[in-house]
Amino acid sequence: MLNIAVFASGRGSNFEALQRAIVEQNISASIVVVISNNSSSGVLTLAQSFGIPALHISQRQYSDTKLFRQKVLDTLSAFNVNFIVLAGYMKMLDAEIIRTFPDKIINIHPALLPKFGGEGMYGMNVHRAVIDAHEKESGATVHYVNEAYDEGRIIGQQRVDVSQNETPESLAAKVLAVEHQLLPRVIKMLTEKN
Repeated sequence: MLNIAVFASGRGSNFEALQRAIVEQNISASIVVVISNNSSSGVLTLAQSFGIPALHISQRQYSDTKLFRQKVLDTLSAFNVNFIVLAGYMKMLDAEIIRTFPDKIINIHPALLPKFGGEGMYGMNVHRAVIDAHEKESGATVHYVNEAYDEGRIIGQQRVDVSQNETPESLAAKVLAVEHQLLPRVIKMLTEKN
């Protein structure tokens, strides 16, 4: 059974898609806590509406990195977390957290890695870069998290066509729709492997 912590910074649509899939498809996983670095993120309210503990934990609340890291690790331990999903989390995870959960942290990225990954490649930046490069397709990637941005082993991808008159906004909507399918599919696959 996966006891999942979802880390997110935004409105939480990937969290919602995953939570609904866990319930509707009877996936052997449970989202036990949601953590956001953004106190006004929609994901916190959304998690509470599902009855899932939602915590704002940000580096800004702590005088040094060690205290922040310890708070995150203590929180994960308190909720018996054994798996982490980064779903639109706009911060690099601390290396010690990554080492504490080897091959137990995944991220969803709004492009077909290894293209259009790395620092600064998030949100509309990714979709603009894809269009500027005249790519014929884009999509979403779920990958394991290591200590380098978007360089962990790829678990799954789902593609979308990039049309000739594509805008970053229209591409973002297409990619988000496949993210909502891909993330639950990967979690289901991982639970069946365990």
